Amino acid sequence: MYRWCTDEVEPHDRFDYWREVRSKGLFGVTAELERERRADFFGEFSLRQLGGAGLVELKASQYTVERSSSDIAYAPGDSICVYQQLGSGGWFGGMRGNDFAIAPDNFATSHTDLPYRTAPLGAGGFHLRILKIPVSSIPAQDKRMRELAPRTFGDPTLAPLLGACFAELGEASTDQCASDATSLVQALAHLALIERGIVRPGSRRGQAALRTARLSRAQRLIAGHLQNPDLAPTMVADELGVSVRHLHMLFETAAKSFSQTVTDERLKQSRRLMREAPERLIADIATSCGFESLATYYRVFNAAYGMAPGDFRAQGSDRR
Repeated sequence: MYRWCTDEVEPHDRFDYWREVRSKGLFGVTAELERERRADFFGEFSLRQLGGAGLVELKASQYTVERSSSDIAYAPGDSICVYQQLGSGGWFGGMRGNDFAIAPDNFATSHTDLPYRTAPLGAGGFHLRILKIPVSSIPAQDKRMRELAPRTFGDPTLAPLLGACFAELGEASTDQCASDATSLVQALAHLALIERGIVRPGSRRGQAALRTARLSRAQRLIAGHLQNPDLAPTMVADELGVSVRHLHMLFETAAKSFSQTVTDERLKQSRRLMREAPERLIADIATSCGFESLATYYRVFNAAYGMAPGDFRAQGSDRR
């Protein structure tokens, strides 16, 4: 991962450096800010290469961004971009008058080589993630991919799936299986193309993207409801809008079944809690992780790790 922050530059040079070296040189855009506001400018970003795509997270104080025809000629990207707004919202304007606002936690999509302007809507400035996926890496080749003017992601059924894949990709470690990251990137690309009407949901690639995204969403729903002892396939299937049978079919492609995933996540959570809160009662930890009884927790923990929870905690105390 590459990280950079304006703290590495003298205050009076920060915006100029951000504009000429980072904005224009790295991202191929033109940054503008009134001269009297430049002394207080702050910006930072990270860049990771995952699954053949570039994932950027950017935070900066207020300024305006333009990707003009000359910027595009200077630094063509030929990529599809998926934007996730993390801050207080943003404004996008294509050069054809199709302006729109993107709310916090919402998404937008575009092709890199169409002109646009953007600015943050709130006083907090920019905070967003940008996934740049080269068109050449997307199997579903279609000339319409290069005609995607910036537009907010409007499908309410696909947006949670997009969010789950985006979150999982953002949490991916650099040593994570390359095929997993590639699968997530391809799912994100094809979800964007489904929403823009370029890929059919029922096509082979559309179905593959939906399977990957639904599995990712299901796993995140499990992780978010571990404390609920009634966590069951019916609940997760209802959230996904699929049948219980379809849910189990999704987990057939994963390393673990639905029930194995739930148990494994509960055990991992209990281990984290024992390390982080050594004074907390084991019975309280078992309950907070959704185990129906202390006896069940001891039995499952011992089967998974070959020791009782108390012995695991004691090992941690010895290491300290």
